[in-house]
Amino acid sequence: METITSRTNPLCTHIRKLAASRSYRRECREFLCDSPKLLEEALLWNGRLKTVVCTQGTDLPPLPAGVRAVQVPSEVMKSISPAQAPQGVLSLCAMEEPPLPRCLEGRRYVVLDGVQDPGNVGTILRTADAFCADGLFLVNACADLYNPKTVRATMGAVFRRPVWTCDVPGLRALLTASGLPLYGAALRDDTADARQVDYSRCAIAIGSEGKGLGAELLSACDQTVLIPMSGRCESLNAAIAASVLLWEAHRRDGM
Repeated sequence: METITSRTNPLCTHIRKLAASRSYRRECREFLCDSPKLLEEALLWNGRLKTVVCTQGTDLPPLPAGVRAVQVPSEVMKSISPAQAPQGVLSLCAMEEPPLPRCLEGRRYVVLDGVQDPGNVGTILRTADAFCADGLFLVNACADLYNPKTVRATMGAVFRRPVWTCDVPGLRALLTASGLPLYGAALRDDTADARQVDYSRCAIAIGSEGKGLGAELLSACDQTVLIPMSGRCESLNAAIAASVLLWEAHRRDGM
């Protein structure tokens, strides 16, 4: 294992830039995981580990051949970790960005429209994984999947479920080719109670925190659905809305 003691070491500079810059992550094709849990998940689900950095005295699990292992003092870890309270392990992984498929063979997908909060995007991917959705689509400037906050919120689902970025026409064409209706969480003349919808094969669209579904994606929906709630409340947080709809769909499968 290597030892690095300088905050200005090139690896430390690289890690800080990965944490801070979306464009730099895309340029390097790497992203940062900032906890022992995410390292465990990367090892369990064949994440493409490149480098692991830990504080001195931390016991690491066995790493695959070719993975660079580095130990640093705690003050250096504090200077490079994106977390306010570093957990002592950082992992650098290669990005896995699957190409848009020609046809979707799965039963259920989630579409996020302009969801810009990294925690919401990560939580929704984690929830999609928990309730057996087959993948996630990001359209219209959603938060970066590889932002450290997004990755942290996925709790490892980033290694287990495919995520695609595309535009609305491309998404609509793919869903049509795959025989999948698109249900949007929104109000429209055709809105149905979410408890009455057939989720056997579908894609579920969730809009941004402030604006809901945009007009372009809303017009692409085959049906809109409404989650019944107290009249005192106008809407739910994006991650909560996704969780309710995914649970309802999963419940129909017999859990």
